[in-house]
Amino acid sequence: MSFSIRKIDFFHPYIVPVIILAVLVMAYIGSFNYRFEDPLNTQTILTIIFAVIVFIIGVVIASKKFTIEKEVRINFLSEKILVIFIIIALVLQSLNMVLLGGIPLFNSVLKSNATTNLWRIAYPLFLILINILLAKYYDKKYLILVLLGALVFGLNGYRTSVVGILGSVFITMFYLGKISHKLGIIFVIVIGAGALAIGYIASQSIATQHWTLNPVELVFYRLAFTLEVFEKIIPLAGTTHGHILSMIFSSGSPRSFIGNYVLHYDVCLTSSLFGPVMLDFGYIGLTIQMLFMGAFLKIIHSLASKGIGIGIYSIILTHTLIWIETGPTDIMIWFLYLLGLILIILALKKD
Repeated sequence: MSFSIRKIDFFHPYIVPVIILAVLVMAYIGSFNYRFEDPLNTQTILTIIFAVIVFIIGVVIASKKFTIEKEVRINFLSEKILVIFIIIALVLQSLNMVLLGGIPLFNSVLKSNATTNLWRIAYPLFLILINILLAKYYDKKYLILVLLGALVFGLNGYRTSVVGILGSVFITMFYLGKISHKLGIIFVIVIGAGALAIGYIASQSIATQHWTLNPVELVFYRLAFTLEVFEKIIPLAGTTHGHILSMIFSSGSPRSFIGNYVLHYDVCLTSSLFGPVMLDFGYIGLTIQMLFMGAFLKIIHSLASKGIGIGIYSIILTHTLIWIETGPTDIMIWFLYLLGLILIILALKKD
């Protein structure tokens, strides 16, 4: 039996501002309780609320002007081909860990080197194709591949991979009408437990840190720290003049650069969805980014009714939600937005 409230579109783009505000509340609570000099200041809170409002405006504009309701078909992606390449992705990630010489989840040194070129091919390949496979050829047996992928990529030490895989598959299955009450509860528990476990285990493997927080407390601390970083970014708004954006498309490390630039020591930082663009372009950049994201997600959402459009929307939405904490500093994720743009172009060509 499907959800009795199935008519509610839980994964409409409006979920983004809902999650942003939830993160803000959790971070504010965390900033009171865990080793911070002061709670988040008023300017930081108002800036985030401003970003939420601009995002909503983008969604509203797109819903009135650019809605596309077409099914995009890519016939050469047969069920067999999709399964083969999904297995190849799993093999590539397994090979990645063999070449690293261990499991990054349990070793902070290995983790720091785990996002190799093999991973950069394997993860997006698996993420995209598993969702397309389910969207086009749904079969319960393919959930085994989903769980296997979450395990293999989770061992890389980054909880975002697990959340990316399980979260996007959950959304894909929701739009396919395949989420029952029982399965929905199981998915939520697995996603939450997996993210908590990987984040906690990875933090414990860092030799220079001795955490006394439990996994749930660590979430509040991490969100508070991320927004504290954003708070320190606001006075520096617009001072990097696009340097972080250019690093995303080069061999640089934007998160390490932000750590050095903002906190003045060598550390890889998450600075929230808003941090990088604020450093590069100030409030004008933040406005453009949030307006674009709101409009773009709404246009892709209008294609999430049938076929591969469901899978592509699920992937982009999931990683946009992940960005709320981590920030859009990875070229691989921008590639997903490019994939969405290609989907829009294909849909428009059918008109």
